Amino acid sequence: MADEEKILIQVGHSPDPDDAFMFHALANDKIDTGRYRFTHELQDIETLNQRAFKGELELTAVSLHGYAYLTDQYALCACGASMGDKYGPMVVAREKMAIEDLKGKTIAIPGKLTTAFLALQLILGSEATYVEHEFDQILNLVERGEVDAGLIIHEGQLTYGTQGLSLIVDVGQWWYEDTGLPLPLGANAIRRDLGREVMEEVTAYLKQSIQYGLDHRKDALEHAMKYGRDLDTQLTDKFVGMYVNDWTLDFGDVGREAVKVLLNRGYDQGIISKKVELDFIG
Repeated sequence: MADEEKILIQVGHSPDPDDAFMFHALANDKIDTGRYRFTHELQDIETLNQRAFKGELELTAVSLHGYAYLTDQYALCACGASMGDKYGPMVVAREKMAIEDLKGKTIAIPGKLTTAFLALQLILGSEATYVEHEFDQILNLVERGEVDAGLIIHEGQLTYGTQGLSLIVDVGQWWYEDTGLPLPLGANAIRRDLGREVMEEVTAYLKQSIQYGLDHRKDALEHAMKYGRDLDTQLTDKFVGMYVNDWTLDFGDVGREAVKVLLNRGYDQGIISKKVELDFIG
């Protein structure tokens, strides 16, 4: 079948090592995708959240926080999750302080629809001033003293110490201590207007791509290295291992429960404005 005759699936994901690892097989033609042709766009998660509101991409990475407002247009793929099991996004500052000391402070965040921000609000509520910045600028802003603290995602979780910054709270650890559950951060969502058959088939190819990366780790890591800002091979491997694992192949019962508890808590605390009904594909 000629490419122009195939069903186009536009994919959006973050320019970070774990997403690159996950999509390696699809991006580099490592698996046969049958009647589908996949194209890829790399953008930060907050931009992808906003694009999802417009339904621009058939398959897209979303934050679980953002997904709370996208249930009419998208369903969650059962594979492709980024789960923090006793770890996750972090708040860092120039000086050590207690979580309570963050109240009244100015904190740089990577987007209001990120799950990292949802989790931080579950901890602090509205008792801090939050300012949005590009995720890859937050460490520099904290180091320069332009904000009191920063909420960091992606590889910043491994590199903040090199800029002399101190960990105030790991929101994934906080969440685990509070709930006993992993913290579901990101997922992949597939557009409902494709119809159930296409949604199932495309999700199956995504799962094949994740499995390929896990089965051909060295090959997939070489691809992921291109997106690991300031990470060497060892740190890239560590970061990928944190967020591409058994949870990524399938949320499983525990992962599904974690998503449900997270979004229900957000609703109960008035952070999320609507009750979320979850629908998993695959």
